[in-house]
Amino acid sequence: MTTDGFTTCLWFDGQAEEAANHYLSIFKNSQIGRIGRYTEAGPGPAGSVLAVEFELNGQKFVGLNGGPQFTFDEAISFQIHCDDQDEVDYYWSRLTEGGEEGPCGWLKDKFGVSWQVVPRMLIDLIGDPDPEKAKRTTQAMMAMSKLDIAALRKAYDGQ
Repeated sequence: MTTDGFTTCLWFDGQAEEAANHYLSIFKNSQIGRIGRYTEAGPGPAGSVLAVEFELNGQKFVGLNGGPQFTFDEAISFQIHCDDQDEVDYYWSRLTEGGEEGPCGWLKDKFGVSWQVVPRMLIDLIGDPDPEKAKRTTQAMMAMSKLDIAALRKAYDGQ
């Protein structure tokens, strides 16, 4: 059995191509693939976008213009692992444009897709074998919207 891996399908209400282009403007290693259009058979207007393939930093997606029946919620989110505060700030500011901030590094973009903008080192800090360090870091994280690496490290260090 062979496979090409996984492709995540995102259901939009007429915004699939706009969303793909928006994400391409944010993620540097990205590209648009094939675009499928509705025909006279419908159900969408002939010539309008049915689906668009795109890739963001090696992750494959299909944006499907399926209609208003289904919407995004926080049960599914995409994690962006950041090496430093500049990356956290970049992704946070770009993805919250027209969207909304959430707690603990979570946000919803303008299309309602949930993202987690997470420093790579966070899992090590909150998973530290010293329960006091892990507790302090977790408490600091729970009080944040956008994650602040310096503040998380201070909490970890007991400062």
